[in-house]
Amino acid sequence: MTQLFISSVQKEFQSERYAIRDFVNKDALLNQFFTVFLFEDLPPIDQRPDEVYLDEVKDSPIYVGLFGSQYGKWRDENGLSPTEKEYRLATDLGKRRLVLVKKENDPEPEMKNLINQAGDELVRKRFSSTEEMLDLLHRSLIQYLRDEGVITTREFDAQAYEGASMADMVPSKIRRFLELAKAERSYALSLDSSVETVLAHLDLLVDGLPTKGAILLFGDRPKRYVPGADINCLHFHGTEVAKPIPSQQVYQGTVFEMVDAAVDFVMSKLTRRVVPSSQKVASDVEYEIPYKVVREAVVNAVAHRSYTSKAGVQVMLFADRLEVWNSGGLPEDLTIAQLRKPHRSVPRNRLLCEPLYLARYIERAGTGTLDMIKFCTEAGLPEPQFRSEGEHFVTTIWRDWLTEDVLAGLGLNERQTKAVKLVRHERELSNSRYREIAEVSESTALRDLRELVKCGVLVKLGGTGRSTTYAVAKNKPVINPSNPSRAEGG
Repeated sequence: MTQLFISSVQKEFQSERYAIRDFVNKDALLNQFFTVFLFEDLPPIDQRPDEVYLDEVKDSPIYVGLFGSQYGKWRDENGLSPTEKEYRLATDLGKRRLVLVKKENDPEPEMKNLINQAGDELVRKRFSSTEEMLDLLHRSLIQYLRDEGVITTREFDAQAYEGASMADMVPSKIRRFLELAKAERSYALSLDSSVETVLAHLDLLVDGLPTKGAILLFGDRPKRYVPGADINCLHFHGTEVAKPIPSQQVYQGTVFEMVDAAVDFVMSKLTRRVVPSSQKVASDVEYEIPYKVVREAVVNAVAHRSYTSKAGVQVMLFADRLEVWNSGGLPEDLTIAQLRKPHRSVPRNRLLCEPLYLARYIERAGTGTLDMIKFCTEAGLPEPQFRSEGEHFVTTIWRDWLTEDVLAGLGLNERQTKAVKLVRHERELSNSRYREIAEVSESTALRDLRELVKCGVLVKLGGTGRSTTYAVAKNKPVINPSNPSRAEGG
């Protein structure tokens, strides 16, 4: 039996705790596989309550956190409540975690921080009634049984489509895949293999019919069968979503075609420069975001998204960053922190990922996020950010070094900070424009702008006096050790 550890402020969630215990015990399926630990059910024992809690967390494969408005009156010497200590221990031990947050609460500051911490690491689920809470719990426990192989219903990409047939397969697309797989991974099948042979080899046939994974990989117009099979690409000149949208394209097709089109969309909008090569006649082209990083972000979103959602992948390019959104969030047993260190691969769409691996669009070892971090660092960019946003997973890649955190640490005055944000939004800033928005004299404007140039944040583009224009420096300045709030321009 698998034990569920229920973690919450007992007084605030007394009825919900009992409801979970009774629900699991009475459900004909769940009571065969799960037991519920509640501290209230223990007999009197000669042991500190906090020690009992943590011991039970260690013995429970699944942690269920009920978060609301109260943080808890009892705190340890570090100011941590039992609920937070239990959550942290479950995280450190790699337990499967389910966090349910009660709606319409005004949480205490410490609880608000804990809710935000959980949101950075996994998909929080909100509920407003006991019935809604139990429904969310039931779905998560059923998914756990599927993941453990206890329930053997077919995964999405292994299911057949009613009405789909072999006529929906496009032989030329399969041939193109075979060419890539043979070149990249020395794939065993010959180029003239039949459609049936290829699909059977990839486990993409059910009773002689193509699966949903086959449709997404090699089908004719997959969106006829999968409403969310598209990528919406948007380009904004500023740093926020705003209308009118300068450029927008919605790409459909197979997963290979969508990835290629979306990556081309992004790369065509990025700044690039030609770099002479000493190794060959042709020069190299460098983009402000490396091609491999953009491709990895897009292909990860397509490969690991939830195709049961009608929301497609969304790619948004802003003046300062690239954001890639996909439905589904992280698997419940994988955390944001684990993405930044070696971790196992947890594919949501296993049969979809195998052909992507064979064509070298992805790797199997769970190295994609590590590669993105490595390539961004080598390009002088901040590390990518990963976060869960409701039922979505978001990857953010910065176009330059000047992130909000860096800006906050530069020691600029309020006027200068406003000027930098404006120039990032408008791409250029003139002396006269700065005087207008800062409401300062010509001498003050000149002094402020000169300081921004001196510390390496801005560079002069041209002009003199009031007509002088500035832009954000492309290279990160070297911080002056004697004054960390200032940098050596260069």
